[in-house]
Amino acid sequence: MSQGGSNRLLTPTEVADWLKVSEITVKNKYRTWGLPPQKVGRLLRFRERDIVTYLDSRYG
Repeated sequence: MSQGGSNRLLTPTEVADWLKVSEITVKNKYRTWGLPPQKVGRLLRFRERDIVTYLDSRYG
């Protein structure tokens, strides 16, 4: 993976698995965490690079 992540879109389930939290937590907290969502129709998706940026800023 390149520095800063990629533009690959992740489902809330994939983000939850990556962050080791529940999918419900991701759906309830993404605004608080400052993760910009990407809407695909009615579906919620997150860019991989936004997750990497979040983790780097918080725990990097």
